[in-house]
Amino acid sequence: MQVWWGDCVEYDAMLKEIAAGEDSTRQFKRDIRNAQSLAAEVAAFANASGGTIFIGVTDDGHAEGLEPADVARINQLISNAASHLVRSPITVTTENLLMENERVVIVLTVPQGLDKPYFDNNGVIWLKSGADKRRVNSKEELRRFFQVTDQFHADELPTRATYHDLDMLRFRDFLRDAYDRDLPENDEEMTTLLRNLNLGLPSGQLNLAGLLLLGQTPQRYQPQFTLKAVSYPGTDIHPTTYLDSENFEGPLPAIFEGAMAFVVRNLHKIQGSGGVNAPGRLEIPRIVFEELLVNALVHRDYLVSAPIRLFLYDDRVEITSPGHLPNNLTINSIRAGIANIRNPVIMSVASKGLLPYHGLGSGIRRAIAAWPKIEFVDDRDQNQFCAVVGRPQWKGDAVAESAVSIERRRGTPNDELLSILRDQPHASYDDLAEYLGVSVATIKRRIQKLKQYGRVRRVGSRKTGHWEVIE
Repeated sequence: MQVWWGDCVEYDAMLKEIAAGEDSTRQFKRDIRNAQSLAAEVAAFANASGGTIFIGVTDDGHAEGLEPADVARINQLISNAASHLVRSPITVTTENLLMENERVVIVLTVPQGLDKPYFDNNGVIWLKSGADKRRVNSKEELRRFFQVTDQFHADELPTRATYHDLDMLRFRDFLRDAYDRDLPENDEEMTTLLRNLNLGLPSGQLNLAGLLLLGQTPQRYQPQFTLKAVSYPGTDIHPTTYLDSENFEGPLPAIFEGAMAFVVRNLHKIQGSGGVNAPGRLEIPRIVFEELLVNALVHRDYLVSAPIRLFLYDDRVEITSPGHLPNNLTINSIRAGIANIRNPVIMSVASKGLLPYHGLGSGIRRAIAAWPKIEFVDDRDQNQFCAVVGRPQWKGDAVAESAVSIERRRGTPNDELLSILRDQPHASYDDLAEYLGVSVATIKRRIQKLKQYGRVRRVGSRKTGHWEVIE
């Protein structure tokens, strides 16, 4: 379509666009004579969010326009590039704007592609990089691009681990609780089951989801997928001084339990009206960290080789996970409960009892409802996402004590458990879990070990009996 410059709306709109300069959605071309080069530009725009190419405009934004004789040639070149030199072909639109000097500016509009990725005629994938374009140069970048276009997910990547690397007790309990079935009896049945659960491959290998959720020692194959926790004095990172530090490894449920225990022992506990042996309540509701830690483990970008970071300061707690918000998500949208699925297998399997995962998009809203003092930082330059939980500021003689100081007075976690059992011999598993800020499953495992060491025994029935510590 050709529009006379006197049609002020179109002409003024074009001048405003040109005055804004080139960026990731707008590009200037003085002339076009190479169809291959144009095809690369079209593919880059289609692989992004679409854009506009102004032909007849110099790089510095001067609208010189094209001679009428060039317009037909360039329009034919555009048609050839979009139809034959981009795979898959893409439908573009053009508009010829006639200027006062009777020269023409062609406005070429490229839509966001629906069949990504788009290649040029040489099989190269082009991506926008600011006002320029660049080719995909690495497997990791290609994987991430396919992940963004929902054609590939990192948790489906094959690993070198096999089902022999599973934590069989955890896998047995998972099958029983989630599917009411027993462990397979032979290799073939095991391989088939893992494949049907989308946790393994026909070759017998575990995919990343299977390894991270149910592997015995996932970091043997993927050492980078850990959680690093540090509690610092003051409000800044200190290179040498810290109050508490621990690196958590193992499958994701074990990392979650360890990280929760770290948070609980480093937060203040407010003594209520109960007796001296009452556990008190955390300064920030426990559910806040349950939701944010699960969110970090389930939705982080597993194409980024970095640990999750859990840092505690006097005024805040920061949970930083690798990978910025995917696709078009914003902080406002996640606050509203909108979410994208980055790791669908991990999300699906974890929700079947491995992690306290309650549904896509609901965790952030639950955390905010329980504790509104949460800020989110979507750092696209550093490719990370951070949840910042503000801590209450204690003044005067507030009756609060950091659980880490209790931990240090009492010694190891098992020493602390034994101390509580001495003081509270009738405590239930639920009571002990609340006292120590860990899961009931963790308490049961610790007591089982103490029984094996001959340090504790149960006297009487489960309901009316009591614990006896053996000195």
